[in-house]
Amino acid sequence: MNKDILRLAVVGHTNTGKTSLLRTLLEDRSFGDIQNAPGTTRHVEGARIQVNAQSSIELYDTPGLEDGIGLHDYLDQLSQFHQQRLDGPDSIHHFLQSPESKGRFEQEARVLRQLLACDAGLYVVDIRDPILAKHRDELAILARCGKPLVAILNFIHSKDNYLNDWRETLARLGIHMSIEFDTVAPAIDGKAQLYQKLALVLDKHSTALTGLAENIKQQRYLRKTIAMNMLAELLIDVASLKVSSQTDEHSIKMQWADIQDRIRQRENRFIKELLKHYRFSEQDYPEQTLPIEGERWGMDLFHPDALVDMGVHVGKGFAAGAMAGATIDVFTGGLSLGAAALIGGVVGSVWQGVDKFGKRILGKIQGYEELSVDDAVIRLLGLRGLQLIDALEHRGHAAQEVINLNQSTITQWQEGTLPNEIQQARANPEWSKIGDDFENESDREKTIKALAAILNT
Repeated sequence: MNKDILRLAVVGHTNTGKTSLLRTLLEDRSFGDIQNAPGTTRHVEGARIQVNAQSSIELYDTPGLEDGIGLHDYLDQLSQFHQQRLDGPDSIHHFLQSPESKGRFEQEARVLRQLLACDAGLYVVDIRDPILAKHRDELAILARCGKPLVAILNFIHSKDNYLNDWRETLARLGIHMSIEFDTVAPAIDGKAQLYQKLALVLDKHSTALTGLAENIKQQRYLRKTIAMNMLAELLIDVASLKVSSQTDEHSIKMQWADIQDRIRQRENRFIKELLKHYRFSEQDYPEQTLPIEGERWGMDLFHPDALVDMGVHVGKGFAAGAMAGATIDVFTGGLSLGAAALIGGVVGSVWQGVDKFGKRILGKIQGYEELSVDDAVIRLLGLRGLQLIDALEHRGHAAQEVINLNQSTITQWQEGTLPNEIQQARANPEWSKIGDDFENESDREKTIKALAAILNT
């Protein structure tokens, strides 16, 4: 047997969340079979977590203990039959050699055989259940295996529970190490804390367990950082989206419908990628139509940020509208009074951006309107994205209910000033992957990274 492998048996009464614990620890919602019925797991199933190149942890899901009272009585009968006082492990070994281990108590025999083969057991408790005689007897039986037992107090978020009673009973039976861990909605650092506490009990494997706890923290930080980057890219794609339209009502209506469709598809793609990133499926978060009813924006080509990008620095005394008129005059060859006053300092700098902005300026001259979404849509996307990320951060892989987004308390995205990165995106339509003229510039990537950092604070 490899001494660098830590083997843990997950044990407990039927339907307490043993398989759910494994799913959450492994981040694998397909592990085992979870149903809202007793005795779902009928055999032992294992999985391995690699800690580093030298060591790993093996976790074994076991059937639920169903007849603790009957087995406890049978163990006493075996002791009397042998006419000697058997110690804990010996009494279990004698039981496993008896006919009843293959008959009436076959399921319990599988559990005990696996616990004997492991370094320790994780005893999963549903704290919503009152403590009965069968629980005390099965704990006494498990203790006879001579292996360390750590109680996992499950469903800790349940309002109606017997948490204090369970703690007292466990202590009276010699189990002083317990860990609060909700398999459906674990704490952000729940898994790391679980392994850190196990390291205190299993001194021989403390290095591997501590290393695993630290690795989980690092992975959680990296996972959230990537998620925020995904959200930032969505917001930049939408904020920078601009579509040219003729000015008649029908054309604008058709183009606005197209914009809505592009944004909804983009958000859906973000959601699918985010669920996959957190190792969940689309079943966990059924498609929810983005309610876009926001106003359209007019052309903001001559926003100060856009002018700076073209090489024109507008002083505080200049109105953006006047600058727009002067610029168009220059490109059309007109020499209006405003253009004449500015031509010496403007022509050269504006010409630097003609490749990038010429098409938009030409469209404006030809009477086209430039459409984009208003801030309300950006705020809505930001809030929905942040809420979904938060829900996934707190969701265990055993959860069966679909995700419902909670009311947000992120006031900046409700009513505050939007980050400057959003305004920068508005001035750069070529940044939008859902636009018609996408260019993956380094400035776009820098802006996405900067916005992701803001989202992650």
